[in-house]
Amino acid sequence: PLAPTTRSGASWRARAALALAVAVAGAAVAVAAGGREGEPELLTATGGFVTAPDPETVLPPGDAGQAPTIEWPAGEDGWTIVLASLPQTEGRRAAEARARRARRAGLAPVGILDSSRYASLHPGYWVVFTGVFASEAEATSALQPARRVSRTATVRRVVP
Repeated sequence: PLAPTTRSGASWRARAALALAVAVAGAAVAVAAGGREGEPELLTATGGFVTAPDPETVLPPGDAGQAPTIEWPAGEDGWTIVLASLPQTEGRRAAEARARRARRAGLAPVGILDSSRYASLHPGYWVVFTGVFASEAEATSALQPARRVSRTATVRRVVP
């Protein structure tokens, strides 16, 4: 067998140094993309790429044992308590953080809905809500605990 030449040995070292630099840069990007507002971000490394898991299926470590974010029952109208309405331009992540804080404060169930899908709501917002109620009176009776978490909490009708 032929011994590697000096040139190919240098080439191997250059490729290894480049691979190390790419790995360090990727780690720096992953750290920078970490949680906002002091909340941890779960990241999964797959095939050399860093991806965030679907927030609907994975709870952050601080939410262990807590109920996941719920969805509004498909095709059903009813009443709920709106904790926050956040412009969709800010992204769903802000709504998810609000929902986690509400669950940590003891509210359950807590959900997020896209206001654009409901005729009774102003479009363009992520709505963080608690409870699915059959009547306005039922929702109003649950309003006080919600106001301890969000002082602007209001009862709203949700119509598909």
